[in-house]
Amino acid sequence: MATSSAGDLRNFAIVGHASSGKTTLSEAMLACAGVIGRTGNIAQGSTVSDYHVSEKQHQISTQTSLMHCTWMGKKLNILDTPGYLDFISEALAAVRVADFAVVVVHAQHGIGVGTERVWNCATDCGIPKVIVVNAVDKQNAHFDEVLADARAHYGPRVFPLNVPINPGPNFNQVLDVLRNEVVTYETDGHGKFREEPASGEWKDRATQLHRELIELIAESDDTLLNKFFEQGSLSEEEFRAGIHAAVQAQMFIPLFCTSAASNVGVGRLLDFIAKYGSSPLDRDKVDAEDARSGAQVQVKVGGTEPVLQVFKTMNEEHFGELSFFRIYSGQITTGGDLFNANRKVTERIGQIFLLNGHTRETVSRLAAGDIGATVKLKQTHTGDTLCAPNHPVKLPVPEYPRPNIHAALQPKARGEEDKVAAGLATLHNEDPAFVFRADPELHQTIISAQGELHLEVIAERLRRRFHVHFDLIEPRVPYRETIHGRAEHRYRHKKQTGGAGQFAEVALQLAPAPRNSGIAFSESLSGQCVDRVFVPSVQRGIEIACAEGILAGCRVVDVEANFYDGLMHPVDSKDIAFQVAGYWAFKEAFMKARPCLLEPINLVEVRIPEDCIGKVVGDLSSRRGRILGTDVDGQFQIVRADVPAMELYRYASVLRSLTGGRGVHSEHFSRYEEMPREIEQRVIDEAKKARAGNNSPAR
Repeated sequence: MATSSAGDLRNFAIVGHASSGKTTLSEAMLACAGVIGRTGNIAQGSTVSDYHVSEKQHQISTQTSLMHCTWMGKKLNILDTPGYLDFISEALAAVRVADFAVVVVHAQHGIGVGTERVWNCATDCGIPKVIVVNAVDKQNAHFDEVLADARAHYGPRVFPLNVPINPGPNFNQVLDVLRNEVVTYETDGHGKFREEPASGEWKDRATQLHRELIELIAESDDTLLNKFFEQGSLSEEEFRAGIHAAVQAQMFIPLFCTSAASNVGVGRLLDFIAKYGSSPLDRDKVDAEDARSGAQVQVKVGGTEPVLQVFKTMNEEHFGELSFFRIYSGQITTGGDLFNANRKVTERIGQIFLLNGHTRETVSRLAAGDIGATVKLKQTHTGDTLCAPNHPVKLPVPEYPRPNIHAALQPKARGEEDKVAAGLATLHNEDPAFVFRADPELHQTIISAQGELHLEVIAERLRRRFHVHFDLIEPRVPYRETIHGRAEHRYRHKKQTGGAGQFAEVALQLAPAPRNSGIAFSESLSGQCVDRVFVPSVQRGIEIACAEGILAGCRVVDVEANFYDGLMHPVDSKDIAFQVAGYWAFKEAFMKARPCLLEPINLVEVRIPEDCIGKVVGDLSSRRGRILGTDVDGQFQIVRADVPAMELYRYASVLRSLTGGRGVHSEHFSRYEEMPREIEQRVIDEAKKARAGNNSPAR
């Protein structure tokens, strides 16, 4: 394939809420363009884009797929993204490298939370949006209601460029507003159609909509508006020339109706994309950072030095690591050397591919604005910038949403720890929205993801690719122990086993300290009762006791400990003796000082449709949550609450069940609070059982 110029490229991400028909729409586009002979089926696992094992198992998109085709002389790079919010990071990364977004909305279900998320991301990235109301062939399709809802969300600039004439199971006709025609499609999936002038009521409707559209385009530009006032209208040439600029300024948001499953209306959508869709020249500069000085610079499409960013990496069986990239400047060729400005290493570009799902076409070079893939980049991962060694720049790295579901990885077999660690690191490099950590306090490896399905898919990849065996269990909660009152205790450590003995006596006073102050150690010894050289030994013993925990094996915090008296032996007193005495003196004094447990409290923010607020608030209250307030954001309610962390295990799954998949939430640590007594006793009893089990002979 010949290298396409930047002006002839159309890079767009197909985004939207789950199950709105994005993958089927991309299939229909490829069928229209003759890339495939017939459209695939998601249930049968035969679509071009959903070709990964996990996608076929779950029958949903879990990764962004790259496809391309040619339409009206323009090369279309299509990024089919997942709709499930578990994989929102895939969609966000795709939107960042696209020149516009095709936002798919289901004709039955309307605008969802996922629609809002990707719309806001596209707005933040400064790219135009095109709305596609899909599945108009479904029973009870509500095109007019969805149009009204879109205008309620995004303003009167949302305008239909075609209207369904016969929505429902027999849908095959649309009114083309731009051409004042009725377009009748065949429903065999090939997208063929015939045109005829609109007549009767449809002619009147087309005329009215066409007039409104001319006014909308005129209002987007002062020059066109003056001509409109002078002439009473715009010429066809002026009108069509103004469409592209109006779309770029988002003064006009085109809306189309389709049935992707039967390939109705898709051809007209492709016509619009080829004629009026954004090209890389519409945003020919991107902000970057000089990798040497840190100064802000701009990368231009017309620049001669190559600059590209890897926006996705994934591993494919029998193929290795595949890196998806967009070129922002210059061109790249097979065998060329580029500098990774993020990791300060040089990479050699191997084979360069144009993709249609798992089908790969090898090319020798790609130019600015284009999207492709390459293999076997040794140290380059998602978000890295590759550039000319003499012109090192870094493009902004995407910010991914905070994970909201966590699990502990419990190995089933010994000796696989290194394989698990290597596998987790590899998967994180491929998918930065998934994170993991080895928690030294909890003695668990905690993995965190965007949702239960994301967690499940990550676990499947880890087992399949790295051949490790494990279970995912509920993570331990990092409780804390502290005291309510004051107490003191004197402990004598004496050990004589022949030869040199051990002797130390330590007297401690404990008092509560302010929250989040940790452990404050002091000494107020008088005279020569204890040599001051042993003070650090006592402090070390106290630190060990605090790290181990006393009530339930949790870290001790917010205690003031004063070493005020003691005794020593001129021969038998030594460092270890005072460590032991300090350790036990602290433990005994702690149990006298009205000890209690603290639990972590998370600030939770839930975004839900208005009709779900009663169920969600009730559920949060049942989790000992304290509602802090609610706000309105368009059609959605935002509920904020403080909820104990122990009550939030897999809350993301519960929320989606309560809201029919329309609710999302975020959570982050806020503070520690005292635990209710009845729950505290249960936690202490469970900790004792666990310690007894770990110390049993069978183990």
